[in-house]
Amino acid sequence: MYDLKAIVIGAGMAGLATGIALRQAGYEVEIYEKTSKLRPAGAGISLWSNGIKVLNKLGLGKEIAAIGGEMNRMEYLTHKGESLNNVNLLPLMEQVGQRPYPVSRTDLQQMMLTAFGEADVKMGMRCVEVKQDADIATAIFEDGSTATGDVVIGADGVHSVVRTYLNGGKIQPRYAGYVNWNGLVDASPDLAESDVWVIYVGEGKRASMMPVGGNRFYFFFGCPKPQGTNTEPQNIRAELKEIFAGWAQPVQNLIAKLDPEQVNRLEIGDIDPLPNLVQGRIALVGDSGHATTPTLGQGGCQAMEDAEVLCRYLVTTNISVEDALKRYESERKERVAQLVLKARKRTDTIYNKEPDLTQQWYEQLKQEQEKDVRNAIAKIILGGPLH
Repeated sequence: MYDLKAIVIGAGMAGLATGIALRQAGYEVEIYEKTSKLRPAGAGISLWSNGIKVLNKLGLGKEIAAIGGEMNRMEYLTHKGESLNNVNLLPLMEQVGQRPYPVSRTDLQQMMLTAFGEADVKMGMRCVEVKQDADIATAIFEDGSTATGDVVIGADGVHSVVRTYLNGGKIQPRYAGYVNWNGLVDASPDLAESDVWVIYVGEGKRASMMPVGGNRFYFFFGCPKPQGTNTEPQNIRAELKEIFAGWAQPVQNLIAKLDPEQVNRLEIGDIDPLPNLVQGRIALVGDSGHATTPTLGQGGCQAMEDAEVLCRYLVTTNISVEDALKRYESERKERVAQLVLKARKRTDTIYNKEPDLTQQWYEQLKQEQEKDVRNAIAKIILGGPLH
């Protein structure tokens, strides 16, 4: 279809990817963001090859390579520092046709804002309702103003207002049972090699460092905790020291080097697979449609895939907008549901929901062949729209 106007609610990764794709297709696109200043949720993100392929298609290949980290190996270690599993990722890149790029969320967001046009994102516009009739879809904002288009795309995150409309009521995120601390730190040899993603696991917890651009590591810690705990920034280092007491020296070095004022402390949740991602002229992309725990590293990649598939059906089918969105839903619904549930299961295994299963996983890590690990990652990557 030609000459469509799209209203995108949310200027995170999903909203910007969708906006860029639709604008490149020749559509008029308006993006509305509820905050007055964009602050990414979390410090970094692993963008595997399926997400990068979408960015390549959008003409952002050079830009993502410039800000992404060079991740050539992935190593699992015990919490005491003994190697469990060491995987060369170069054969994976050959298998799937693209290098992954772990990246700072701030760098990624700025790259995508620049590509769309930062001045074109309407800030401080909180969407409170959406509606539609046979010919148009409308977003209504807190200040009483409205925006109308041929399609409204909800990219408004885990607490999505658009999702509430589509699914007949508010859907609360489900607490996944653990807290994640994350941030950025300068890369140095006493933490990890600069091209390796290291993951320490033990006691139903994990600590990890992953290379991103600017000679930095994106780090994260995870530990099971009841919902509702809170720690002031000045106490975060002490909290981590206590939780990870006795862990390997690089983990202690990381705790010593991090800036507690810049650490994000997040209670991690997801949402159950939705009955629908689309209703009429209104569609969901990204976390609004399938918020997931980060244990597969696929949240951002699935947002990118959404943008690609949604745009493709709007461009290549011409029965109606509603028909194109239904085709988008039928392609995406099962894939995102499977990945949300797979990530949920992995989260439970990592974070000691059933201690026997967690111990079995540690043993399995020792036995797993490199090729099997690569094939499991490749299967997820190649299940996307750009094989």
